Amino acid sequence: MVKLITVQVSSTRDVLHFKIGDSEVSSGDYVVVRSMIGEELGRVIKTFGSSFNDRLKIDRIPEVLRKANERDLEGYERKRQEEKRAFDFCLEKINEREIPIKLIRVIFYTNERKAIFYFSSEGRIDFRDLVKDLARRLKMRIEMRQIGIRDEAKMIGGIGICGRQLCCKSFLNNIEPITLQMAKRQNLNMNPLKISGQCGRLMCCLSYEEDHGGRVLIEDQDELVGYNEEEDMDQTLNQPGGN
Repeated sequence: MVKLITVQVSSTRDVLHFKIGDSEVSSGDYVVVRSMIGEELGRVIKTFGSSFNDRLKIDRIPEVLRKANERDLEGYERKRQEEKRAFDFCLEKINEREIPIKLIRVIFYTNERKAIFYFSSEGRIDFRDLVKDLARRLKMRIEMRQIGIRDEAKMIGGIGICGRQLCCKSFLNNIEPITLQMAKRQNLNMNPLKISGQCGRLMCCLSYEEDHGGRVLIEDQDELVGYNEEEDMDQTLNQPGGN
């Protein structure tokens, strides 16, 4: 029987839904999944029962390739060490050449000799000499990918002022435009420190909290943030047939 699980992908730390067939897995086990960079290692966060599976269109969810074995774990650890060495070397060359960029992360492909170097900067940068240095050292194709400040926060992650993991890191797939009008319509304190996230931009939750009347439904955790139990009980008692 096909089962549904949530997996935290090791390279990006994203938590995603996958389905798995006959293999028996539990929370904390490692599995191999497919992504844009090839086969990746992921840790099982949660498994769901058949009743939960029936409520979702499980045919649209990608499938786990296999349960990770010792060889997979060793290969991931070797790849992680190589990425760290590449990061350190790139940082050394950035400082040596005084290139005004912030290096964020290095990810190696698993199905080809290619590496992506994620960075942020305030403008366009000529990094052709840096790419030559990296290609000469790593003997692989090099891609320099510039990302914005919101994407940087999504990639790194962290804890928001609400005490929870950043929305962009935990469950938001797309980062939509956010405006001050969204905060005004919710009668929030307009102090920038109160309505800005770790990236320095307006908090992502301003958009969907407006749609849900200030309440946020997180489907994969089955809970309401800001849930008022007394208010909900009052509404239940006031309904026809309530005790």
